[in-house]
Amino acid sequence: MIVKRAILVACAISALVVATGVFVLALAFALFSALTPSVGPALAAVGVAGATLIVILILAVAALLSAQPAPRRQAAPEADILTTLFEQARSRPLLTAAALVGIGLVAVRNPKMTSSLVSAFMTARAPEAGRPRGGA
Repeated sequence: MIVKRAILVACAISALVVATGVFVLALAFALFSALTPSVGPALAAVGVAGATLIVILILAVAALLSAQPAPRRQAAPEADILTTLFEQARSRPLLTAAALVGIGLVAVRNPKMTSSLVSAFMTARAPEAGRPRGGA
């Protein structure tokens, strides 16, 4: 079934190619016949060759333009969490104010949790500040 379909597609493509060739030859002969009475057979042949050259050049330029890939945009680097939070805070000031009030209420109602968070933050920073620079 697949082989039969492939053969039919190949026959259709070859028929289109032959029909296009016949059409181009008919146009070339019509152009030659139209130019012969006014300029003679030699210059009419030159006119047909020039028209063919123009068509081939147009097709070549179209093929070159379609062969070049479109320039791709580089993906923007992903923003870190802090940048994203600041952007959200700027775009939604009321929501930011409500979140700050909520955090303040939690801090006031749970001082033990707040003190543990502050001490964890300070101990994470303390070794960097106390370490001598320059090695052992």
